[in-house]
Amino acid sequence: MRIRIVDAFTDRPFSGNPAGVLILDSGSFPDDGWLQRVAAEVNLSETAFAHPLPPGGEADWALRWLTPTTEVDMCGHATLATAHVLHRTGAATGTIRFAARCGILSATADPDGTVTLDFPTSSLTPVPAPDCLAAALGAEPVAVHDTAAHIGDLVVELADEATVRGLTPDLAAIAALSGRGVVVTAVADRPEGDYQFVSRGFFPAAGIDEDPVTGSAHTALAPYWAARFGRDELTGFQGGARTGLVHVRLRGDRTLLTGHAVTVIDGELHA
Repeated sequence: MRIRIVDAFTDRPFSGNPAGVLILDSGSFPDDGWLQRVAAEVNLSETAFAHPLPPGGEADWALRWLTPTTEVDMCGHATLATAHVLHRTGAATGTIRFAARCGILSATADPDGTVTLDFPTSSLTPVPAPDCLAAALGAEPVAVHDTAAHIGDLVVELADEATVRGLTPDLAAIAALSGRGVVVTAVADRPEGDYQFVSRGFFPAAGIDEDPVTGSAHTALAPYWAARFGRDELTGFQGGARTGLVHVRLRGDRTLLTGHAVTVIDGELHA
């Protein structure tokens, strides 16, 4: 079968967040063990598997995402990558509806070549900073929030952009701190520029030391920074060694995530 590697939330190869994408011809998924072995072989933060659903239902495609070690409830960049492949190959047009573990998601091809994802907005609950958080990050938290069940991250605001960019956290300590991972964020040095906030995401408990551009985390970052800036449309910059941009639009209980994607590898899986 065809397997593709797509860089998401970027318009340039070798940047953004790479995802594996397998579009299946059958009307069901192979067994879980096979899916996990493929995801481990691809060895990216997520590999997406999609198969078509019968017409007339609430969704057009079934979609699952697996890290090298586990399945996750929600993934933004691999959804963007899957929609990119479906649109570019002609397998789908217009708005694509996906049935996933977190509910019904949609992806719409925009005239400028971007794709806009429609995801549920995450709740944010202020929580006390765990005692070991500052030591694990190597930086003092300004504020800490927990997120909704399908995400399960701690969102940690830090003092400034330089602190976020310069982090070298203790990943073993991070793995013990939350359900999925820790997302650090800060206001941009120049919020009047191309982006208003920055972030990085660390998910060692899910087999991902650092995820370059985490779309699902922006369903929590969008309401967090929208309240701070007093506006519903913002752009976030995420990443350490690899970086990308996520344009967010807060629409109440839904968050729209917009970005580019680029196919960098198109080959065959022999398994």
